[in-house]
Amino acid sequence: MKIIVFGANDLGAMIASEFYTDNDITVIDDEHNKSDVFNKLDVSFIAGNGSNIEVLKLADIKNADVFIACTQSDELNIVACLTAKRISTVKTMCFVRKEEYKSSLGLTKDAEYNFDFYIDNIIWPEELMMQEIFRIITVAKALDVENFADGKARLLEYKIAKNSVLVNCMVKNCEFPKDTLIVGITRNGKLFIPNGDTVLHVEDKVIFMGLSNSLDILAGKFFHEKEFVKTVTIIGGGNVGLKLAKNLEALKLRLKIVEKDAKRCDYLAQELSNSLVINGDGTDLELLNEEDICSSDVVVSVTNNDEKNLLCSLLVKHMGAKRVISRVSKTTNVALFEKVGIDIAISSRTAALNEIKNNIRDTNIGILATVEQGRGEVLVIELSENYETKKIMDIRFPVKAIVGVIQRRNRIIIPNGVTQVMGGDNLIIFTTSENAPIIREFFEEN
Repeated sequence: MKIIVFGANDLGAMIASEFYTDNDITVIDDEHNKSDVFNKLDVSFIAGNGSNIEVLKLADIKNADVFIACTQSDELNIVACLTAKRISTVKTMCFVRKEEYKSSLGLTKDAEYNFDFYIDNIIWPEELMMQEIFRIITVAKALDVENFADGKARLLEYKIAKNSVLVNCMVKNCEFPKDTLIVGITRNGKLFIPNGDTVLHVEDKVIFMGLSNSLDILAGKFFHEKEFVKTVTIIGGGNVGLKLAKNLEALKLRLKIVEKDAKRCDYLAQELSNSLVINGDGTDLELLNEEDICSSDVVVSVTNNDEKNLLCSLLVKHMGAKRVISRVSKTTNVALFEKVGIDIAISSRTAALNEIKNNIRDTNIGILATVEQGRGEVLVIELSENYETKKIMDIRFPVKAIVGVIQRRNRIIIPNGVTQVMGGDNLIIFTTSENAPIIREFFEEN
């Protein structure tokens, strides 16, 4: 596949690094914007502006499959995508940082008011990250939450606590509810796919897939005993904090939002109907004590500064906060945040990369989600109608993978070894990221 990336910044470098081994990558940008990472990648580089027709022609836009605009300028990204679409049939993906460009410009194909040319995908990374934080908040003590099949099936990730009845228990003896499966375990930083004889250890991060109602039963039985999230504090009242607060208000949760800028606080108070807006600094210990921030079921730090998010998160964690979620801008910082004790660190760039992966697929195989900082992937496989019916146990995967969900028309099935797979089924499969290409190739050949 031929992919053109307009933007030689850190985000462009992350995209190029992800795709260059299996694709033909051309990067466009001014030379002075070029990140050092590109010197280590086997990609072509064209100096210039990606909204310039002559530069796009030089990049062979007419033969490109995907054009991704990810510069620091929303307006430049939009113009570049519209220009590329005007002179070619390339699939366009446009990164924006302002909500109005995502929601109200009518630049996408299905917009009410449309142009003769349009942008195929507008990606607002902060919105994707907010949605991920929202999903995690709504499930007590979960480290990760992903919804599949219109919410009928889910992925949940939990950590095994010291006092858990699951400690030193074999998977096959755990008596998990019907229609749930363990599909992955992360132990000492390494993700692996377990079998029935695998013994669960303290601090294991265990990934489950299953029907949503069955996972609710599992969570109540083993992880939070009917505990529900009732109170949330958000540190940072920017776009992410505001949008997250609006979504949480809809669930009737008790909210506090801490914002340093007084004018922004006035705006937040106007926009939010049932949240306590506090003008102050999330690193102020006196403020945190006075407002009893650490009594919240969840504290979320979503300022636009990694260092401040880390400090805020460490302070509230040290003061006794039950569960702390932190926004991370630099993907390389995610592991650091979790290593020093932050419960969950989430990167907007990782969420955006997942969106790209799923939207550039040109086969019957896509990526629904990644977990554990990209170590695991959830794939969706659309089987052809003439696929030979066979039992799960008779599908001989070349590497370890688990079929976690089968979507058969309107029916959702959590399979076992004797469950039959039929033509037209959609399979949701969990595997490690290193094995994901092998699984894709396996289904492309079968």
